[in-house]
Amino acid sequence: MCVPSTSGCLEEPSAREGRARTIDWVNFRRGIAAAAVLTALCGCGAGGSTATVAGAKHTQTAPARVASASAAASAAGAAKTSSTATTTTSANPAPAATPLAAIEALRPPIHRWPIPYGAQRKREMAGYSLRHYGEDTYLLRNPKVIVEHYTETETAQEAYNTFARDVPDNEFHELPNTCAHFLVEPSGRIDELVPLALRCRHTVGLNWTAIGIENVGFSDQRILDDRPQIRASLALTRWLRCGYGILLRNVIGHNESLSSPYHRERVPSFQHQTHSDWNHADMTRYRALLARLACPR
Repeated sequence: MCVPSTSGCLEEPSAREGRARTIDWVNFRRGIAAAAVLTALCGCGAGGSTATVAGAKHTQTAPARVASASAAASAAGAAKTSSTATTTTSANPAPAATPLAAIEALRPPIHRWPIPYGAQRKREMAGYSLRHYGEDTYLLRNPKVIVEHYTETETAQEAYNTFARDVPDNEFHELPNTCAHFLVEPSGRIDELVPLALRCRHTVGLNWTAIGIENVGFSDQRILDDRPQIRASLALTRWLRCGYGILLRNVIGHNESLSSPYHRERVPSFQHQTHSDWNHADMTRYRALLARLACPR
């Protein structure tokens, strides 16, 4: 069987994943409602391998969780994400959008480019989660944190190749291999590598509750100064943050992971581990730019 999607037929998910996606979609909608309440109260604040993987190519689609948005939301989604909510000045203003449609209107164009994440990798992720977080699951539910990274590669393909090969990572020699949910390319192209219903190993101590975004490049400053890339990164982060009701202060750089209130790690040798990408000074600048992109009221 196949499940219809905006890119044709997808393999039918397991019953467990289907339930997880349903639960996660409910959480996404609850996040919208929660964000609306918070807004009413206080405003909306808050490397790589050079081998090419056979058959890997970009295909355009929306993430599975939001592919079923209403036709009105889809039409709104065609608007540029750089525009903020504006006030209608006509004599007969249009009715206010529903929260779901308002959030979906923020979704930037996203190209689906999935890495292999089959049954074995799911078992490995569940085992990793059990060892490090005491949770025997590979599912990501109701994420509370978004972590920004950079790939230390020149191209998205190099980063994709690194994540696609399910081999022990070169730092801790654990399985599954590292990955991230999204790549943001210098051109502004956004690639979805892993569905948001699944966990990825991208930040020690936070993989149980964090969405990972890898910005292609070698430094925070280079990405901040690349206008197409930083616009796309901010648009993606805004959409995710507003949809899940994630506070602005919980959009962090990898280098800030140890200070997150959601950081937890059961393995002593991992408890103080972090990386240098996206340090506090650069993330302060990133969050200031993100704060200008309000969530819908």
